[in-house]
Amino acid sequence: MKNTHLEHPEDTILTGNLDVLDWFVNPGNLSVKIDGAPAIVWGTNPATGNFFVGTKSVFNKVKIKINESHEDIDANHEGNVAQILHSCFDHLPRVKTIYQGDFIGFGGLNEYTPNTITYKFGDIVTQNIIIAPHTCYYAESDLRDAVAMPDRSIWTDTETVKFVQPEAYILHGQESFADVEQICKFARVMALAVEFVSVKEASKIKQQLNACIRSGDNVAAEDFDCDPNLIGLWALVKSIKDDCLILCRNDGPAAYINGNRIDAEGYVMTNEFGMFKLVNREVFSYANFNHGRFQCAS
Repeated sequence: MKNTHLEHPEDTILTGNLDVLDWFVNPGNLSVKIDGAPAIVWGTNPATGNFFVGTKSVFNKVKIKINESHEDIDANHEGNVAQILHSCFDHLPRVKTIYQGDFIGFGGLNEYTPNTITYKFGDIVTQNIIIAPHTCYYAESDLRDAVAMPDRSIWTDTETVKFVQPEAYILHGQESFADVEQICKFARVMALAVEFVSVKEASKIKQQLNACIRSGDNVAAEDFDCDPNLIGLWALVKSIKDDCLILCRNDGPAAYINGNRIDAEGYVMTNEFGMFKLVNREVFSYANFNHGRFQCAS
């Protein structure tokens, strides 16, 4: 799977790709989406054989920022991001593979707000840094060609690194979201009457949808320059996603937004039909859109 941005399931149907309807009802690997920042990438650089750390900018096509030393970090980064990377370079385990995780914070506390969500641990964290690993990569010769896959490694805390790796599961011992199979079939029938849009047009619609969520407004079909049935199908697929999200649970640290307890930022499920995120956009995405910390970190 290419190293691409994770999509909301409902957004993927705008161009007529209905794979997500199969994705909902087939078994897959479910993981918890942790709201850390910045994203940390580390491992062995296939181009040099050296250990490196970095942010997602290690995957840039042009201005690549791969840090194989503290001097590289000082040259490529500044401020809080540089401080975090220096500590990650000192403490993350030297591994042959390439991994990505979210930075939660430095040790010494039991409560952290790395981005939008506050996480509360049962005890004071004694390690130097806290990382939530979630993705591993295969790159034969260059990070620009990296292929992403879910990280199924089992990470053990070290003296200097606490790894946050909650176990995610579906209620009632289910292996998939089979409960929504009938509504997915209905969505396929509904799609027969929909006029889908191009990739370029879909990008504009996504921007408008995000603007609605950012402002807390309802999504109304008449406000979009496209077939109203398309927005109706989008809303139906979103409701399927929301039904699936209700069935998800995890055993991670307690999570809060503005003092209100939530289950998690969301979940990521991967199977043969793709990798998509399950996020309550009205709760988390709205809060995240209106919270700018680390959003442009590089």
